[in-house]
Amino acid sequence: MEERVEIYSEEVPEEIKKWNWGAFFLSWIWGIGNQVWIALLALIPFVNIVMIFVLGAKGSEWAWKAKEWESVEHFKRVQRLWAIWGTVLFCIGVVGSFAIIFISAILAASLAPVDY
Repeated sequence: MEERVEIYSEEVPEEIKKWNWGAFFLSWIWGIGNQVWIALLALIPFVNIVMIFVLGAKGSEWAWKAKEWESVEHFKRVQRLWAIWGTVLFCIGVVGSFAIIFISAILAASLAPVDY
């Protein structure tokens, strides 16, 4: 049987003090999932622009302190999944936006009156 190691301290391991892409891309959603309630400030217009960068920079430290993690490796594994999903959703949003712009341009050109 695997022994569970409870690690919780106010001191954050150095290897965790890195940029958090999951927090950056998913902001308030990531905050709810990691019990970092200050991330809900990302729902406030104009504050959200600053908040995503703050979450990217400090999110890992706040998430480490907010929950009990089995180990540093467990924490890294969970945050990596957040980063993967955040990146995937961001890419889908970018591709979707370009698709909408492209389709709109084609439709606008096809509906424009033609002068002969």
